[in-house]
Amino acid sequence: MAIVPAAAQTLAILQLLSAQAGPVPAAVIVRSLGLPRSTVYHLLSTLVDSGFVTHLPEDRRYALGIAAYELGTGYTRQAPLQRLARVPLAELVDRTGHTAHLAVQHGREVVYVIEERAPGQPPLVTDVGVRLPAQLTASGRALLAALPAAQIRALFPDAATFVLRTPVGPRSPTALRALLTDVRRRGYAIEDGEVSAGWASVASAVFDHSGHPVASVAVTFPSVSTPAPARARMAVVTLRTADTLTRRIGGVVPDRP
Repeated sequence: MAIVPAAAQTLAILQLLSAQAGPVPAAVIVRSLGLPRSTVYHLLSTLVDSGFVTHLPEDRRYALGIAAYELGTGYTRQAPLQRLARVPLAELVDRTGHTAHLAVQHGREVVYVIEERAPGQPPLVTDVGVRLPAQLTASGRALLAALPAAQIRALFPDAATFVLRTPVGPRSPTALRALLTDVRRRGYAIEDGEVSAGWASVASAVFDHSGHPVASVAVTFPSVSTPAPARARMAVVTLRTADTLTRRIGGVVPDRP
């Protein structure tokens, strides 16, 4: 496939600006991308005229513009993640015989955005639109385990930030850290009876192009009637489904132990 240099350079500038903590001088763009100074100024002028970049003349710096924001909100409105996840989740249900979910993080909670219910399975609490404490769910644990330690501390600074739905579950930052360490070691999260008594789940995170967790794929099954070997197989299939979705959205599949 032929690459149009100007298009590639324009995208490189937008990607660079999106990764900055604040506005940057044109010299930073020139140095970071290794482009001619005249080319950078020409492309910036075009991007400013189209609204994708904002020029701050007093500071001699550039930042993303309102058109870039509108592009991002358009992505959200079209719900591409949910659309791309439908088929992999349906295939996951076929392989496991159990209900599968896609969830996203919202603060200390997860929000379920897709439920693919397995035939003959009863309805679960994890219906579309339901919010649950992230530290209790396999979906939430898979997402939290992929976040920086500082972000976990900010979300769960003390015992008062922990809630329970059943008698079991982490009750302190120390307990949560130990639990998330296990998730990172395995590559997937588990939960048994902490959301609903008698039900267990396994989940794995989906990552974007920067390696940030954007969603998690989970399977929920009856605790008593699902032996350890079956759980292990479901965990592997769930992890592979999450990796498939990561690739479908152009994300980076992490290296695992």
